[in-house]
Amino acid sequence: MKKTLKDIKVKDKKVLVRVDYNVPLDANLNITNDKRIVATIPTIEYLLKENAAIILISHFGRPKGRFVPEMSLKPVSVRLGELLDKPIKFVGGNCIGEESKKAAASLKQGEILLLENLRFHPEEEGKNAAGEKDKAAMDVFAKEIASMGEVFVQDAFGTVHREHASTAAVVKYVKDAAAGFLLEKELKFLGEALENPQKPFLAILGGAKVSDKINVIENLLNKADSIIIGGAMAYTFLKSQGVSIGESLVEDDKLDLASELVKKAKERKINILFPVDHIVTNKIDFTSKQVPQDAKIEETVDEAIADGFMAADIGSKSIEEFAEDIKSAKTILWNGPLGIFEIDEFSKGTVSIAKLVAQATADGAISVVGGGDSVAAVKKAGVDKMISHISTGGGASLEFLEGKELPGIAALPDKK
Repeated sequence: MKKTLKDIKVKDKKVLVRVDYNVPLDANLNITNDKRIVATIPTIEYLLKENAAIILISHFGRPKGRFVPEMSLKPVSVRLGELLDKPIKFVGGNCIGEESKKAAASLKQGEILLLENLRFHPEEEGKNAAGEKDKAAMDVFAKEIASMGEVFVQDAFGTVHREHASTAAVVKYVKDAAAGFLLEKELKFLGEALENPQKPFLAILGGAKVSDKINVIENLLNKADSIIIGGAMAYTFLKSQGVSIGESLVEDDKLDLASELVKKAKERKINILFPVDHIVTNKIDFTSKQVPQDAKIEETVDEAIADGFMAADIGSKSIEEFAEDIKSAKTILWNGPLGIFEIDEFSKGTVSIAKLVAQATADGAISVVGGGDSVAAVKKAGVDKMISHISTGGGASLEFLEGKELPGIAALPDKK
């Protein structure tokens, strides 16, 4: 168990907080979704209540170790100030430069400073100016960041799977460190879902590729009671079981692996479910995310898909079958959509599953949704407020579900 914010002394101290403010911007550099900023407010408000001086650090985009004006965190400082109804100090240019250090040194208790984009420096990602891996350079950069504060709070779950200066190395150079409220919540819900779930435990896995979820499936085969597999990756599994899948997306090099995973599930008496019918089409424009006017859209009678057609969603029989397992589950973990839900014609399956998961939650189940597309799906269904926990980390939540040790979490001290 890692130290959390209330386990360390922050009263009247200068506190470095690693946040994830990698938010989407439009062409005019306006923030189009501020949920990552909003998610950090409980930690910030607690620190303000403790009369701390707060120094926020974050990356933004992929500037590849150089200064890119369009990737400045300036718009974030403005939005954060609006949300908190409080001025946010901001120093552009160099997050470890003389101006930044002066601003940090003169920061008073109850004030907030946001430093510039960490990734303007290659050392943040463990590289030197030549772009080569350089742990020593990363440590020097981490020490420079740490010198501006007394204690460190990690509240950027979306980055803890990276061994970067501001996620792992900085912990070595501060007096104390802990998980912020956002990270604590992630560890609680994801950790309990994997290690101490209320039974029956159901996992719902979707998305495009089996290869993206191999390690997750392997890990869940030791923990889940049932696994629903949908999305494009279901067709690799179905083909491995001898089912005709028409022109549906498939990873032919993963057929043996898919077959082996099904075999393991049966040996361990895990109920593994695949779509038993599908919404199919003979034409789809993946670039524009639209269905051409002359396209045919049909619902199959069973799991087989005719030549010339590809699966784009699960059918009504599949929804009914999956509903039984969802209704009886006490813990539900969902990662990945079950169809091309961004296109309305193919959103019924994913939206229906989202509503079923929300209803199961209302009936007492614990539900955890992770992955950007799954989060977008529960929002499209209008049930995001009914889910027990929506994870803020894409790659981080996936690696957590694989059972990997995440560097940004491993670096934090344990509770005594």
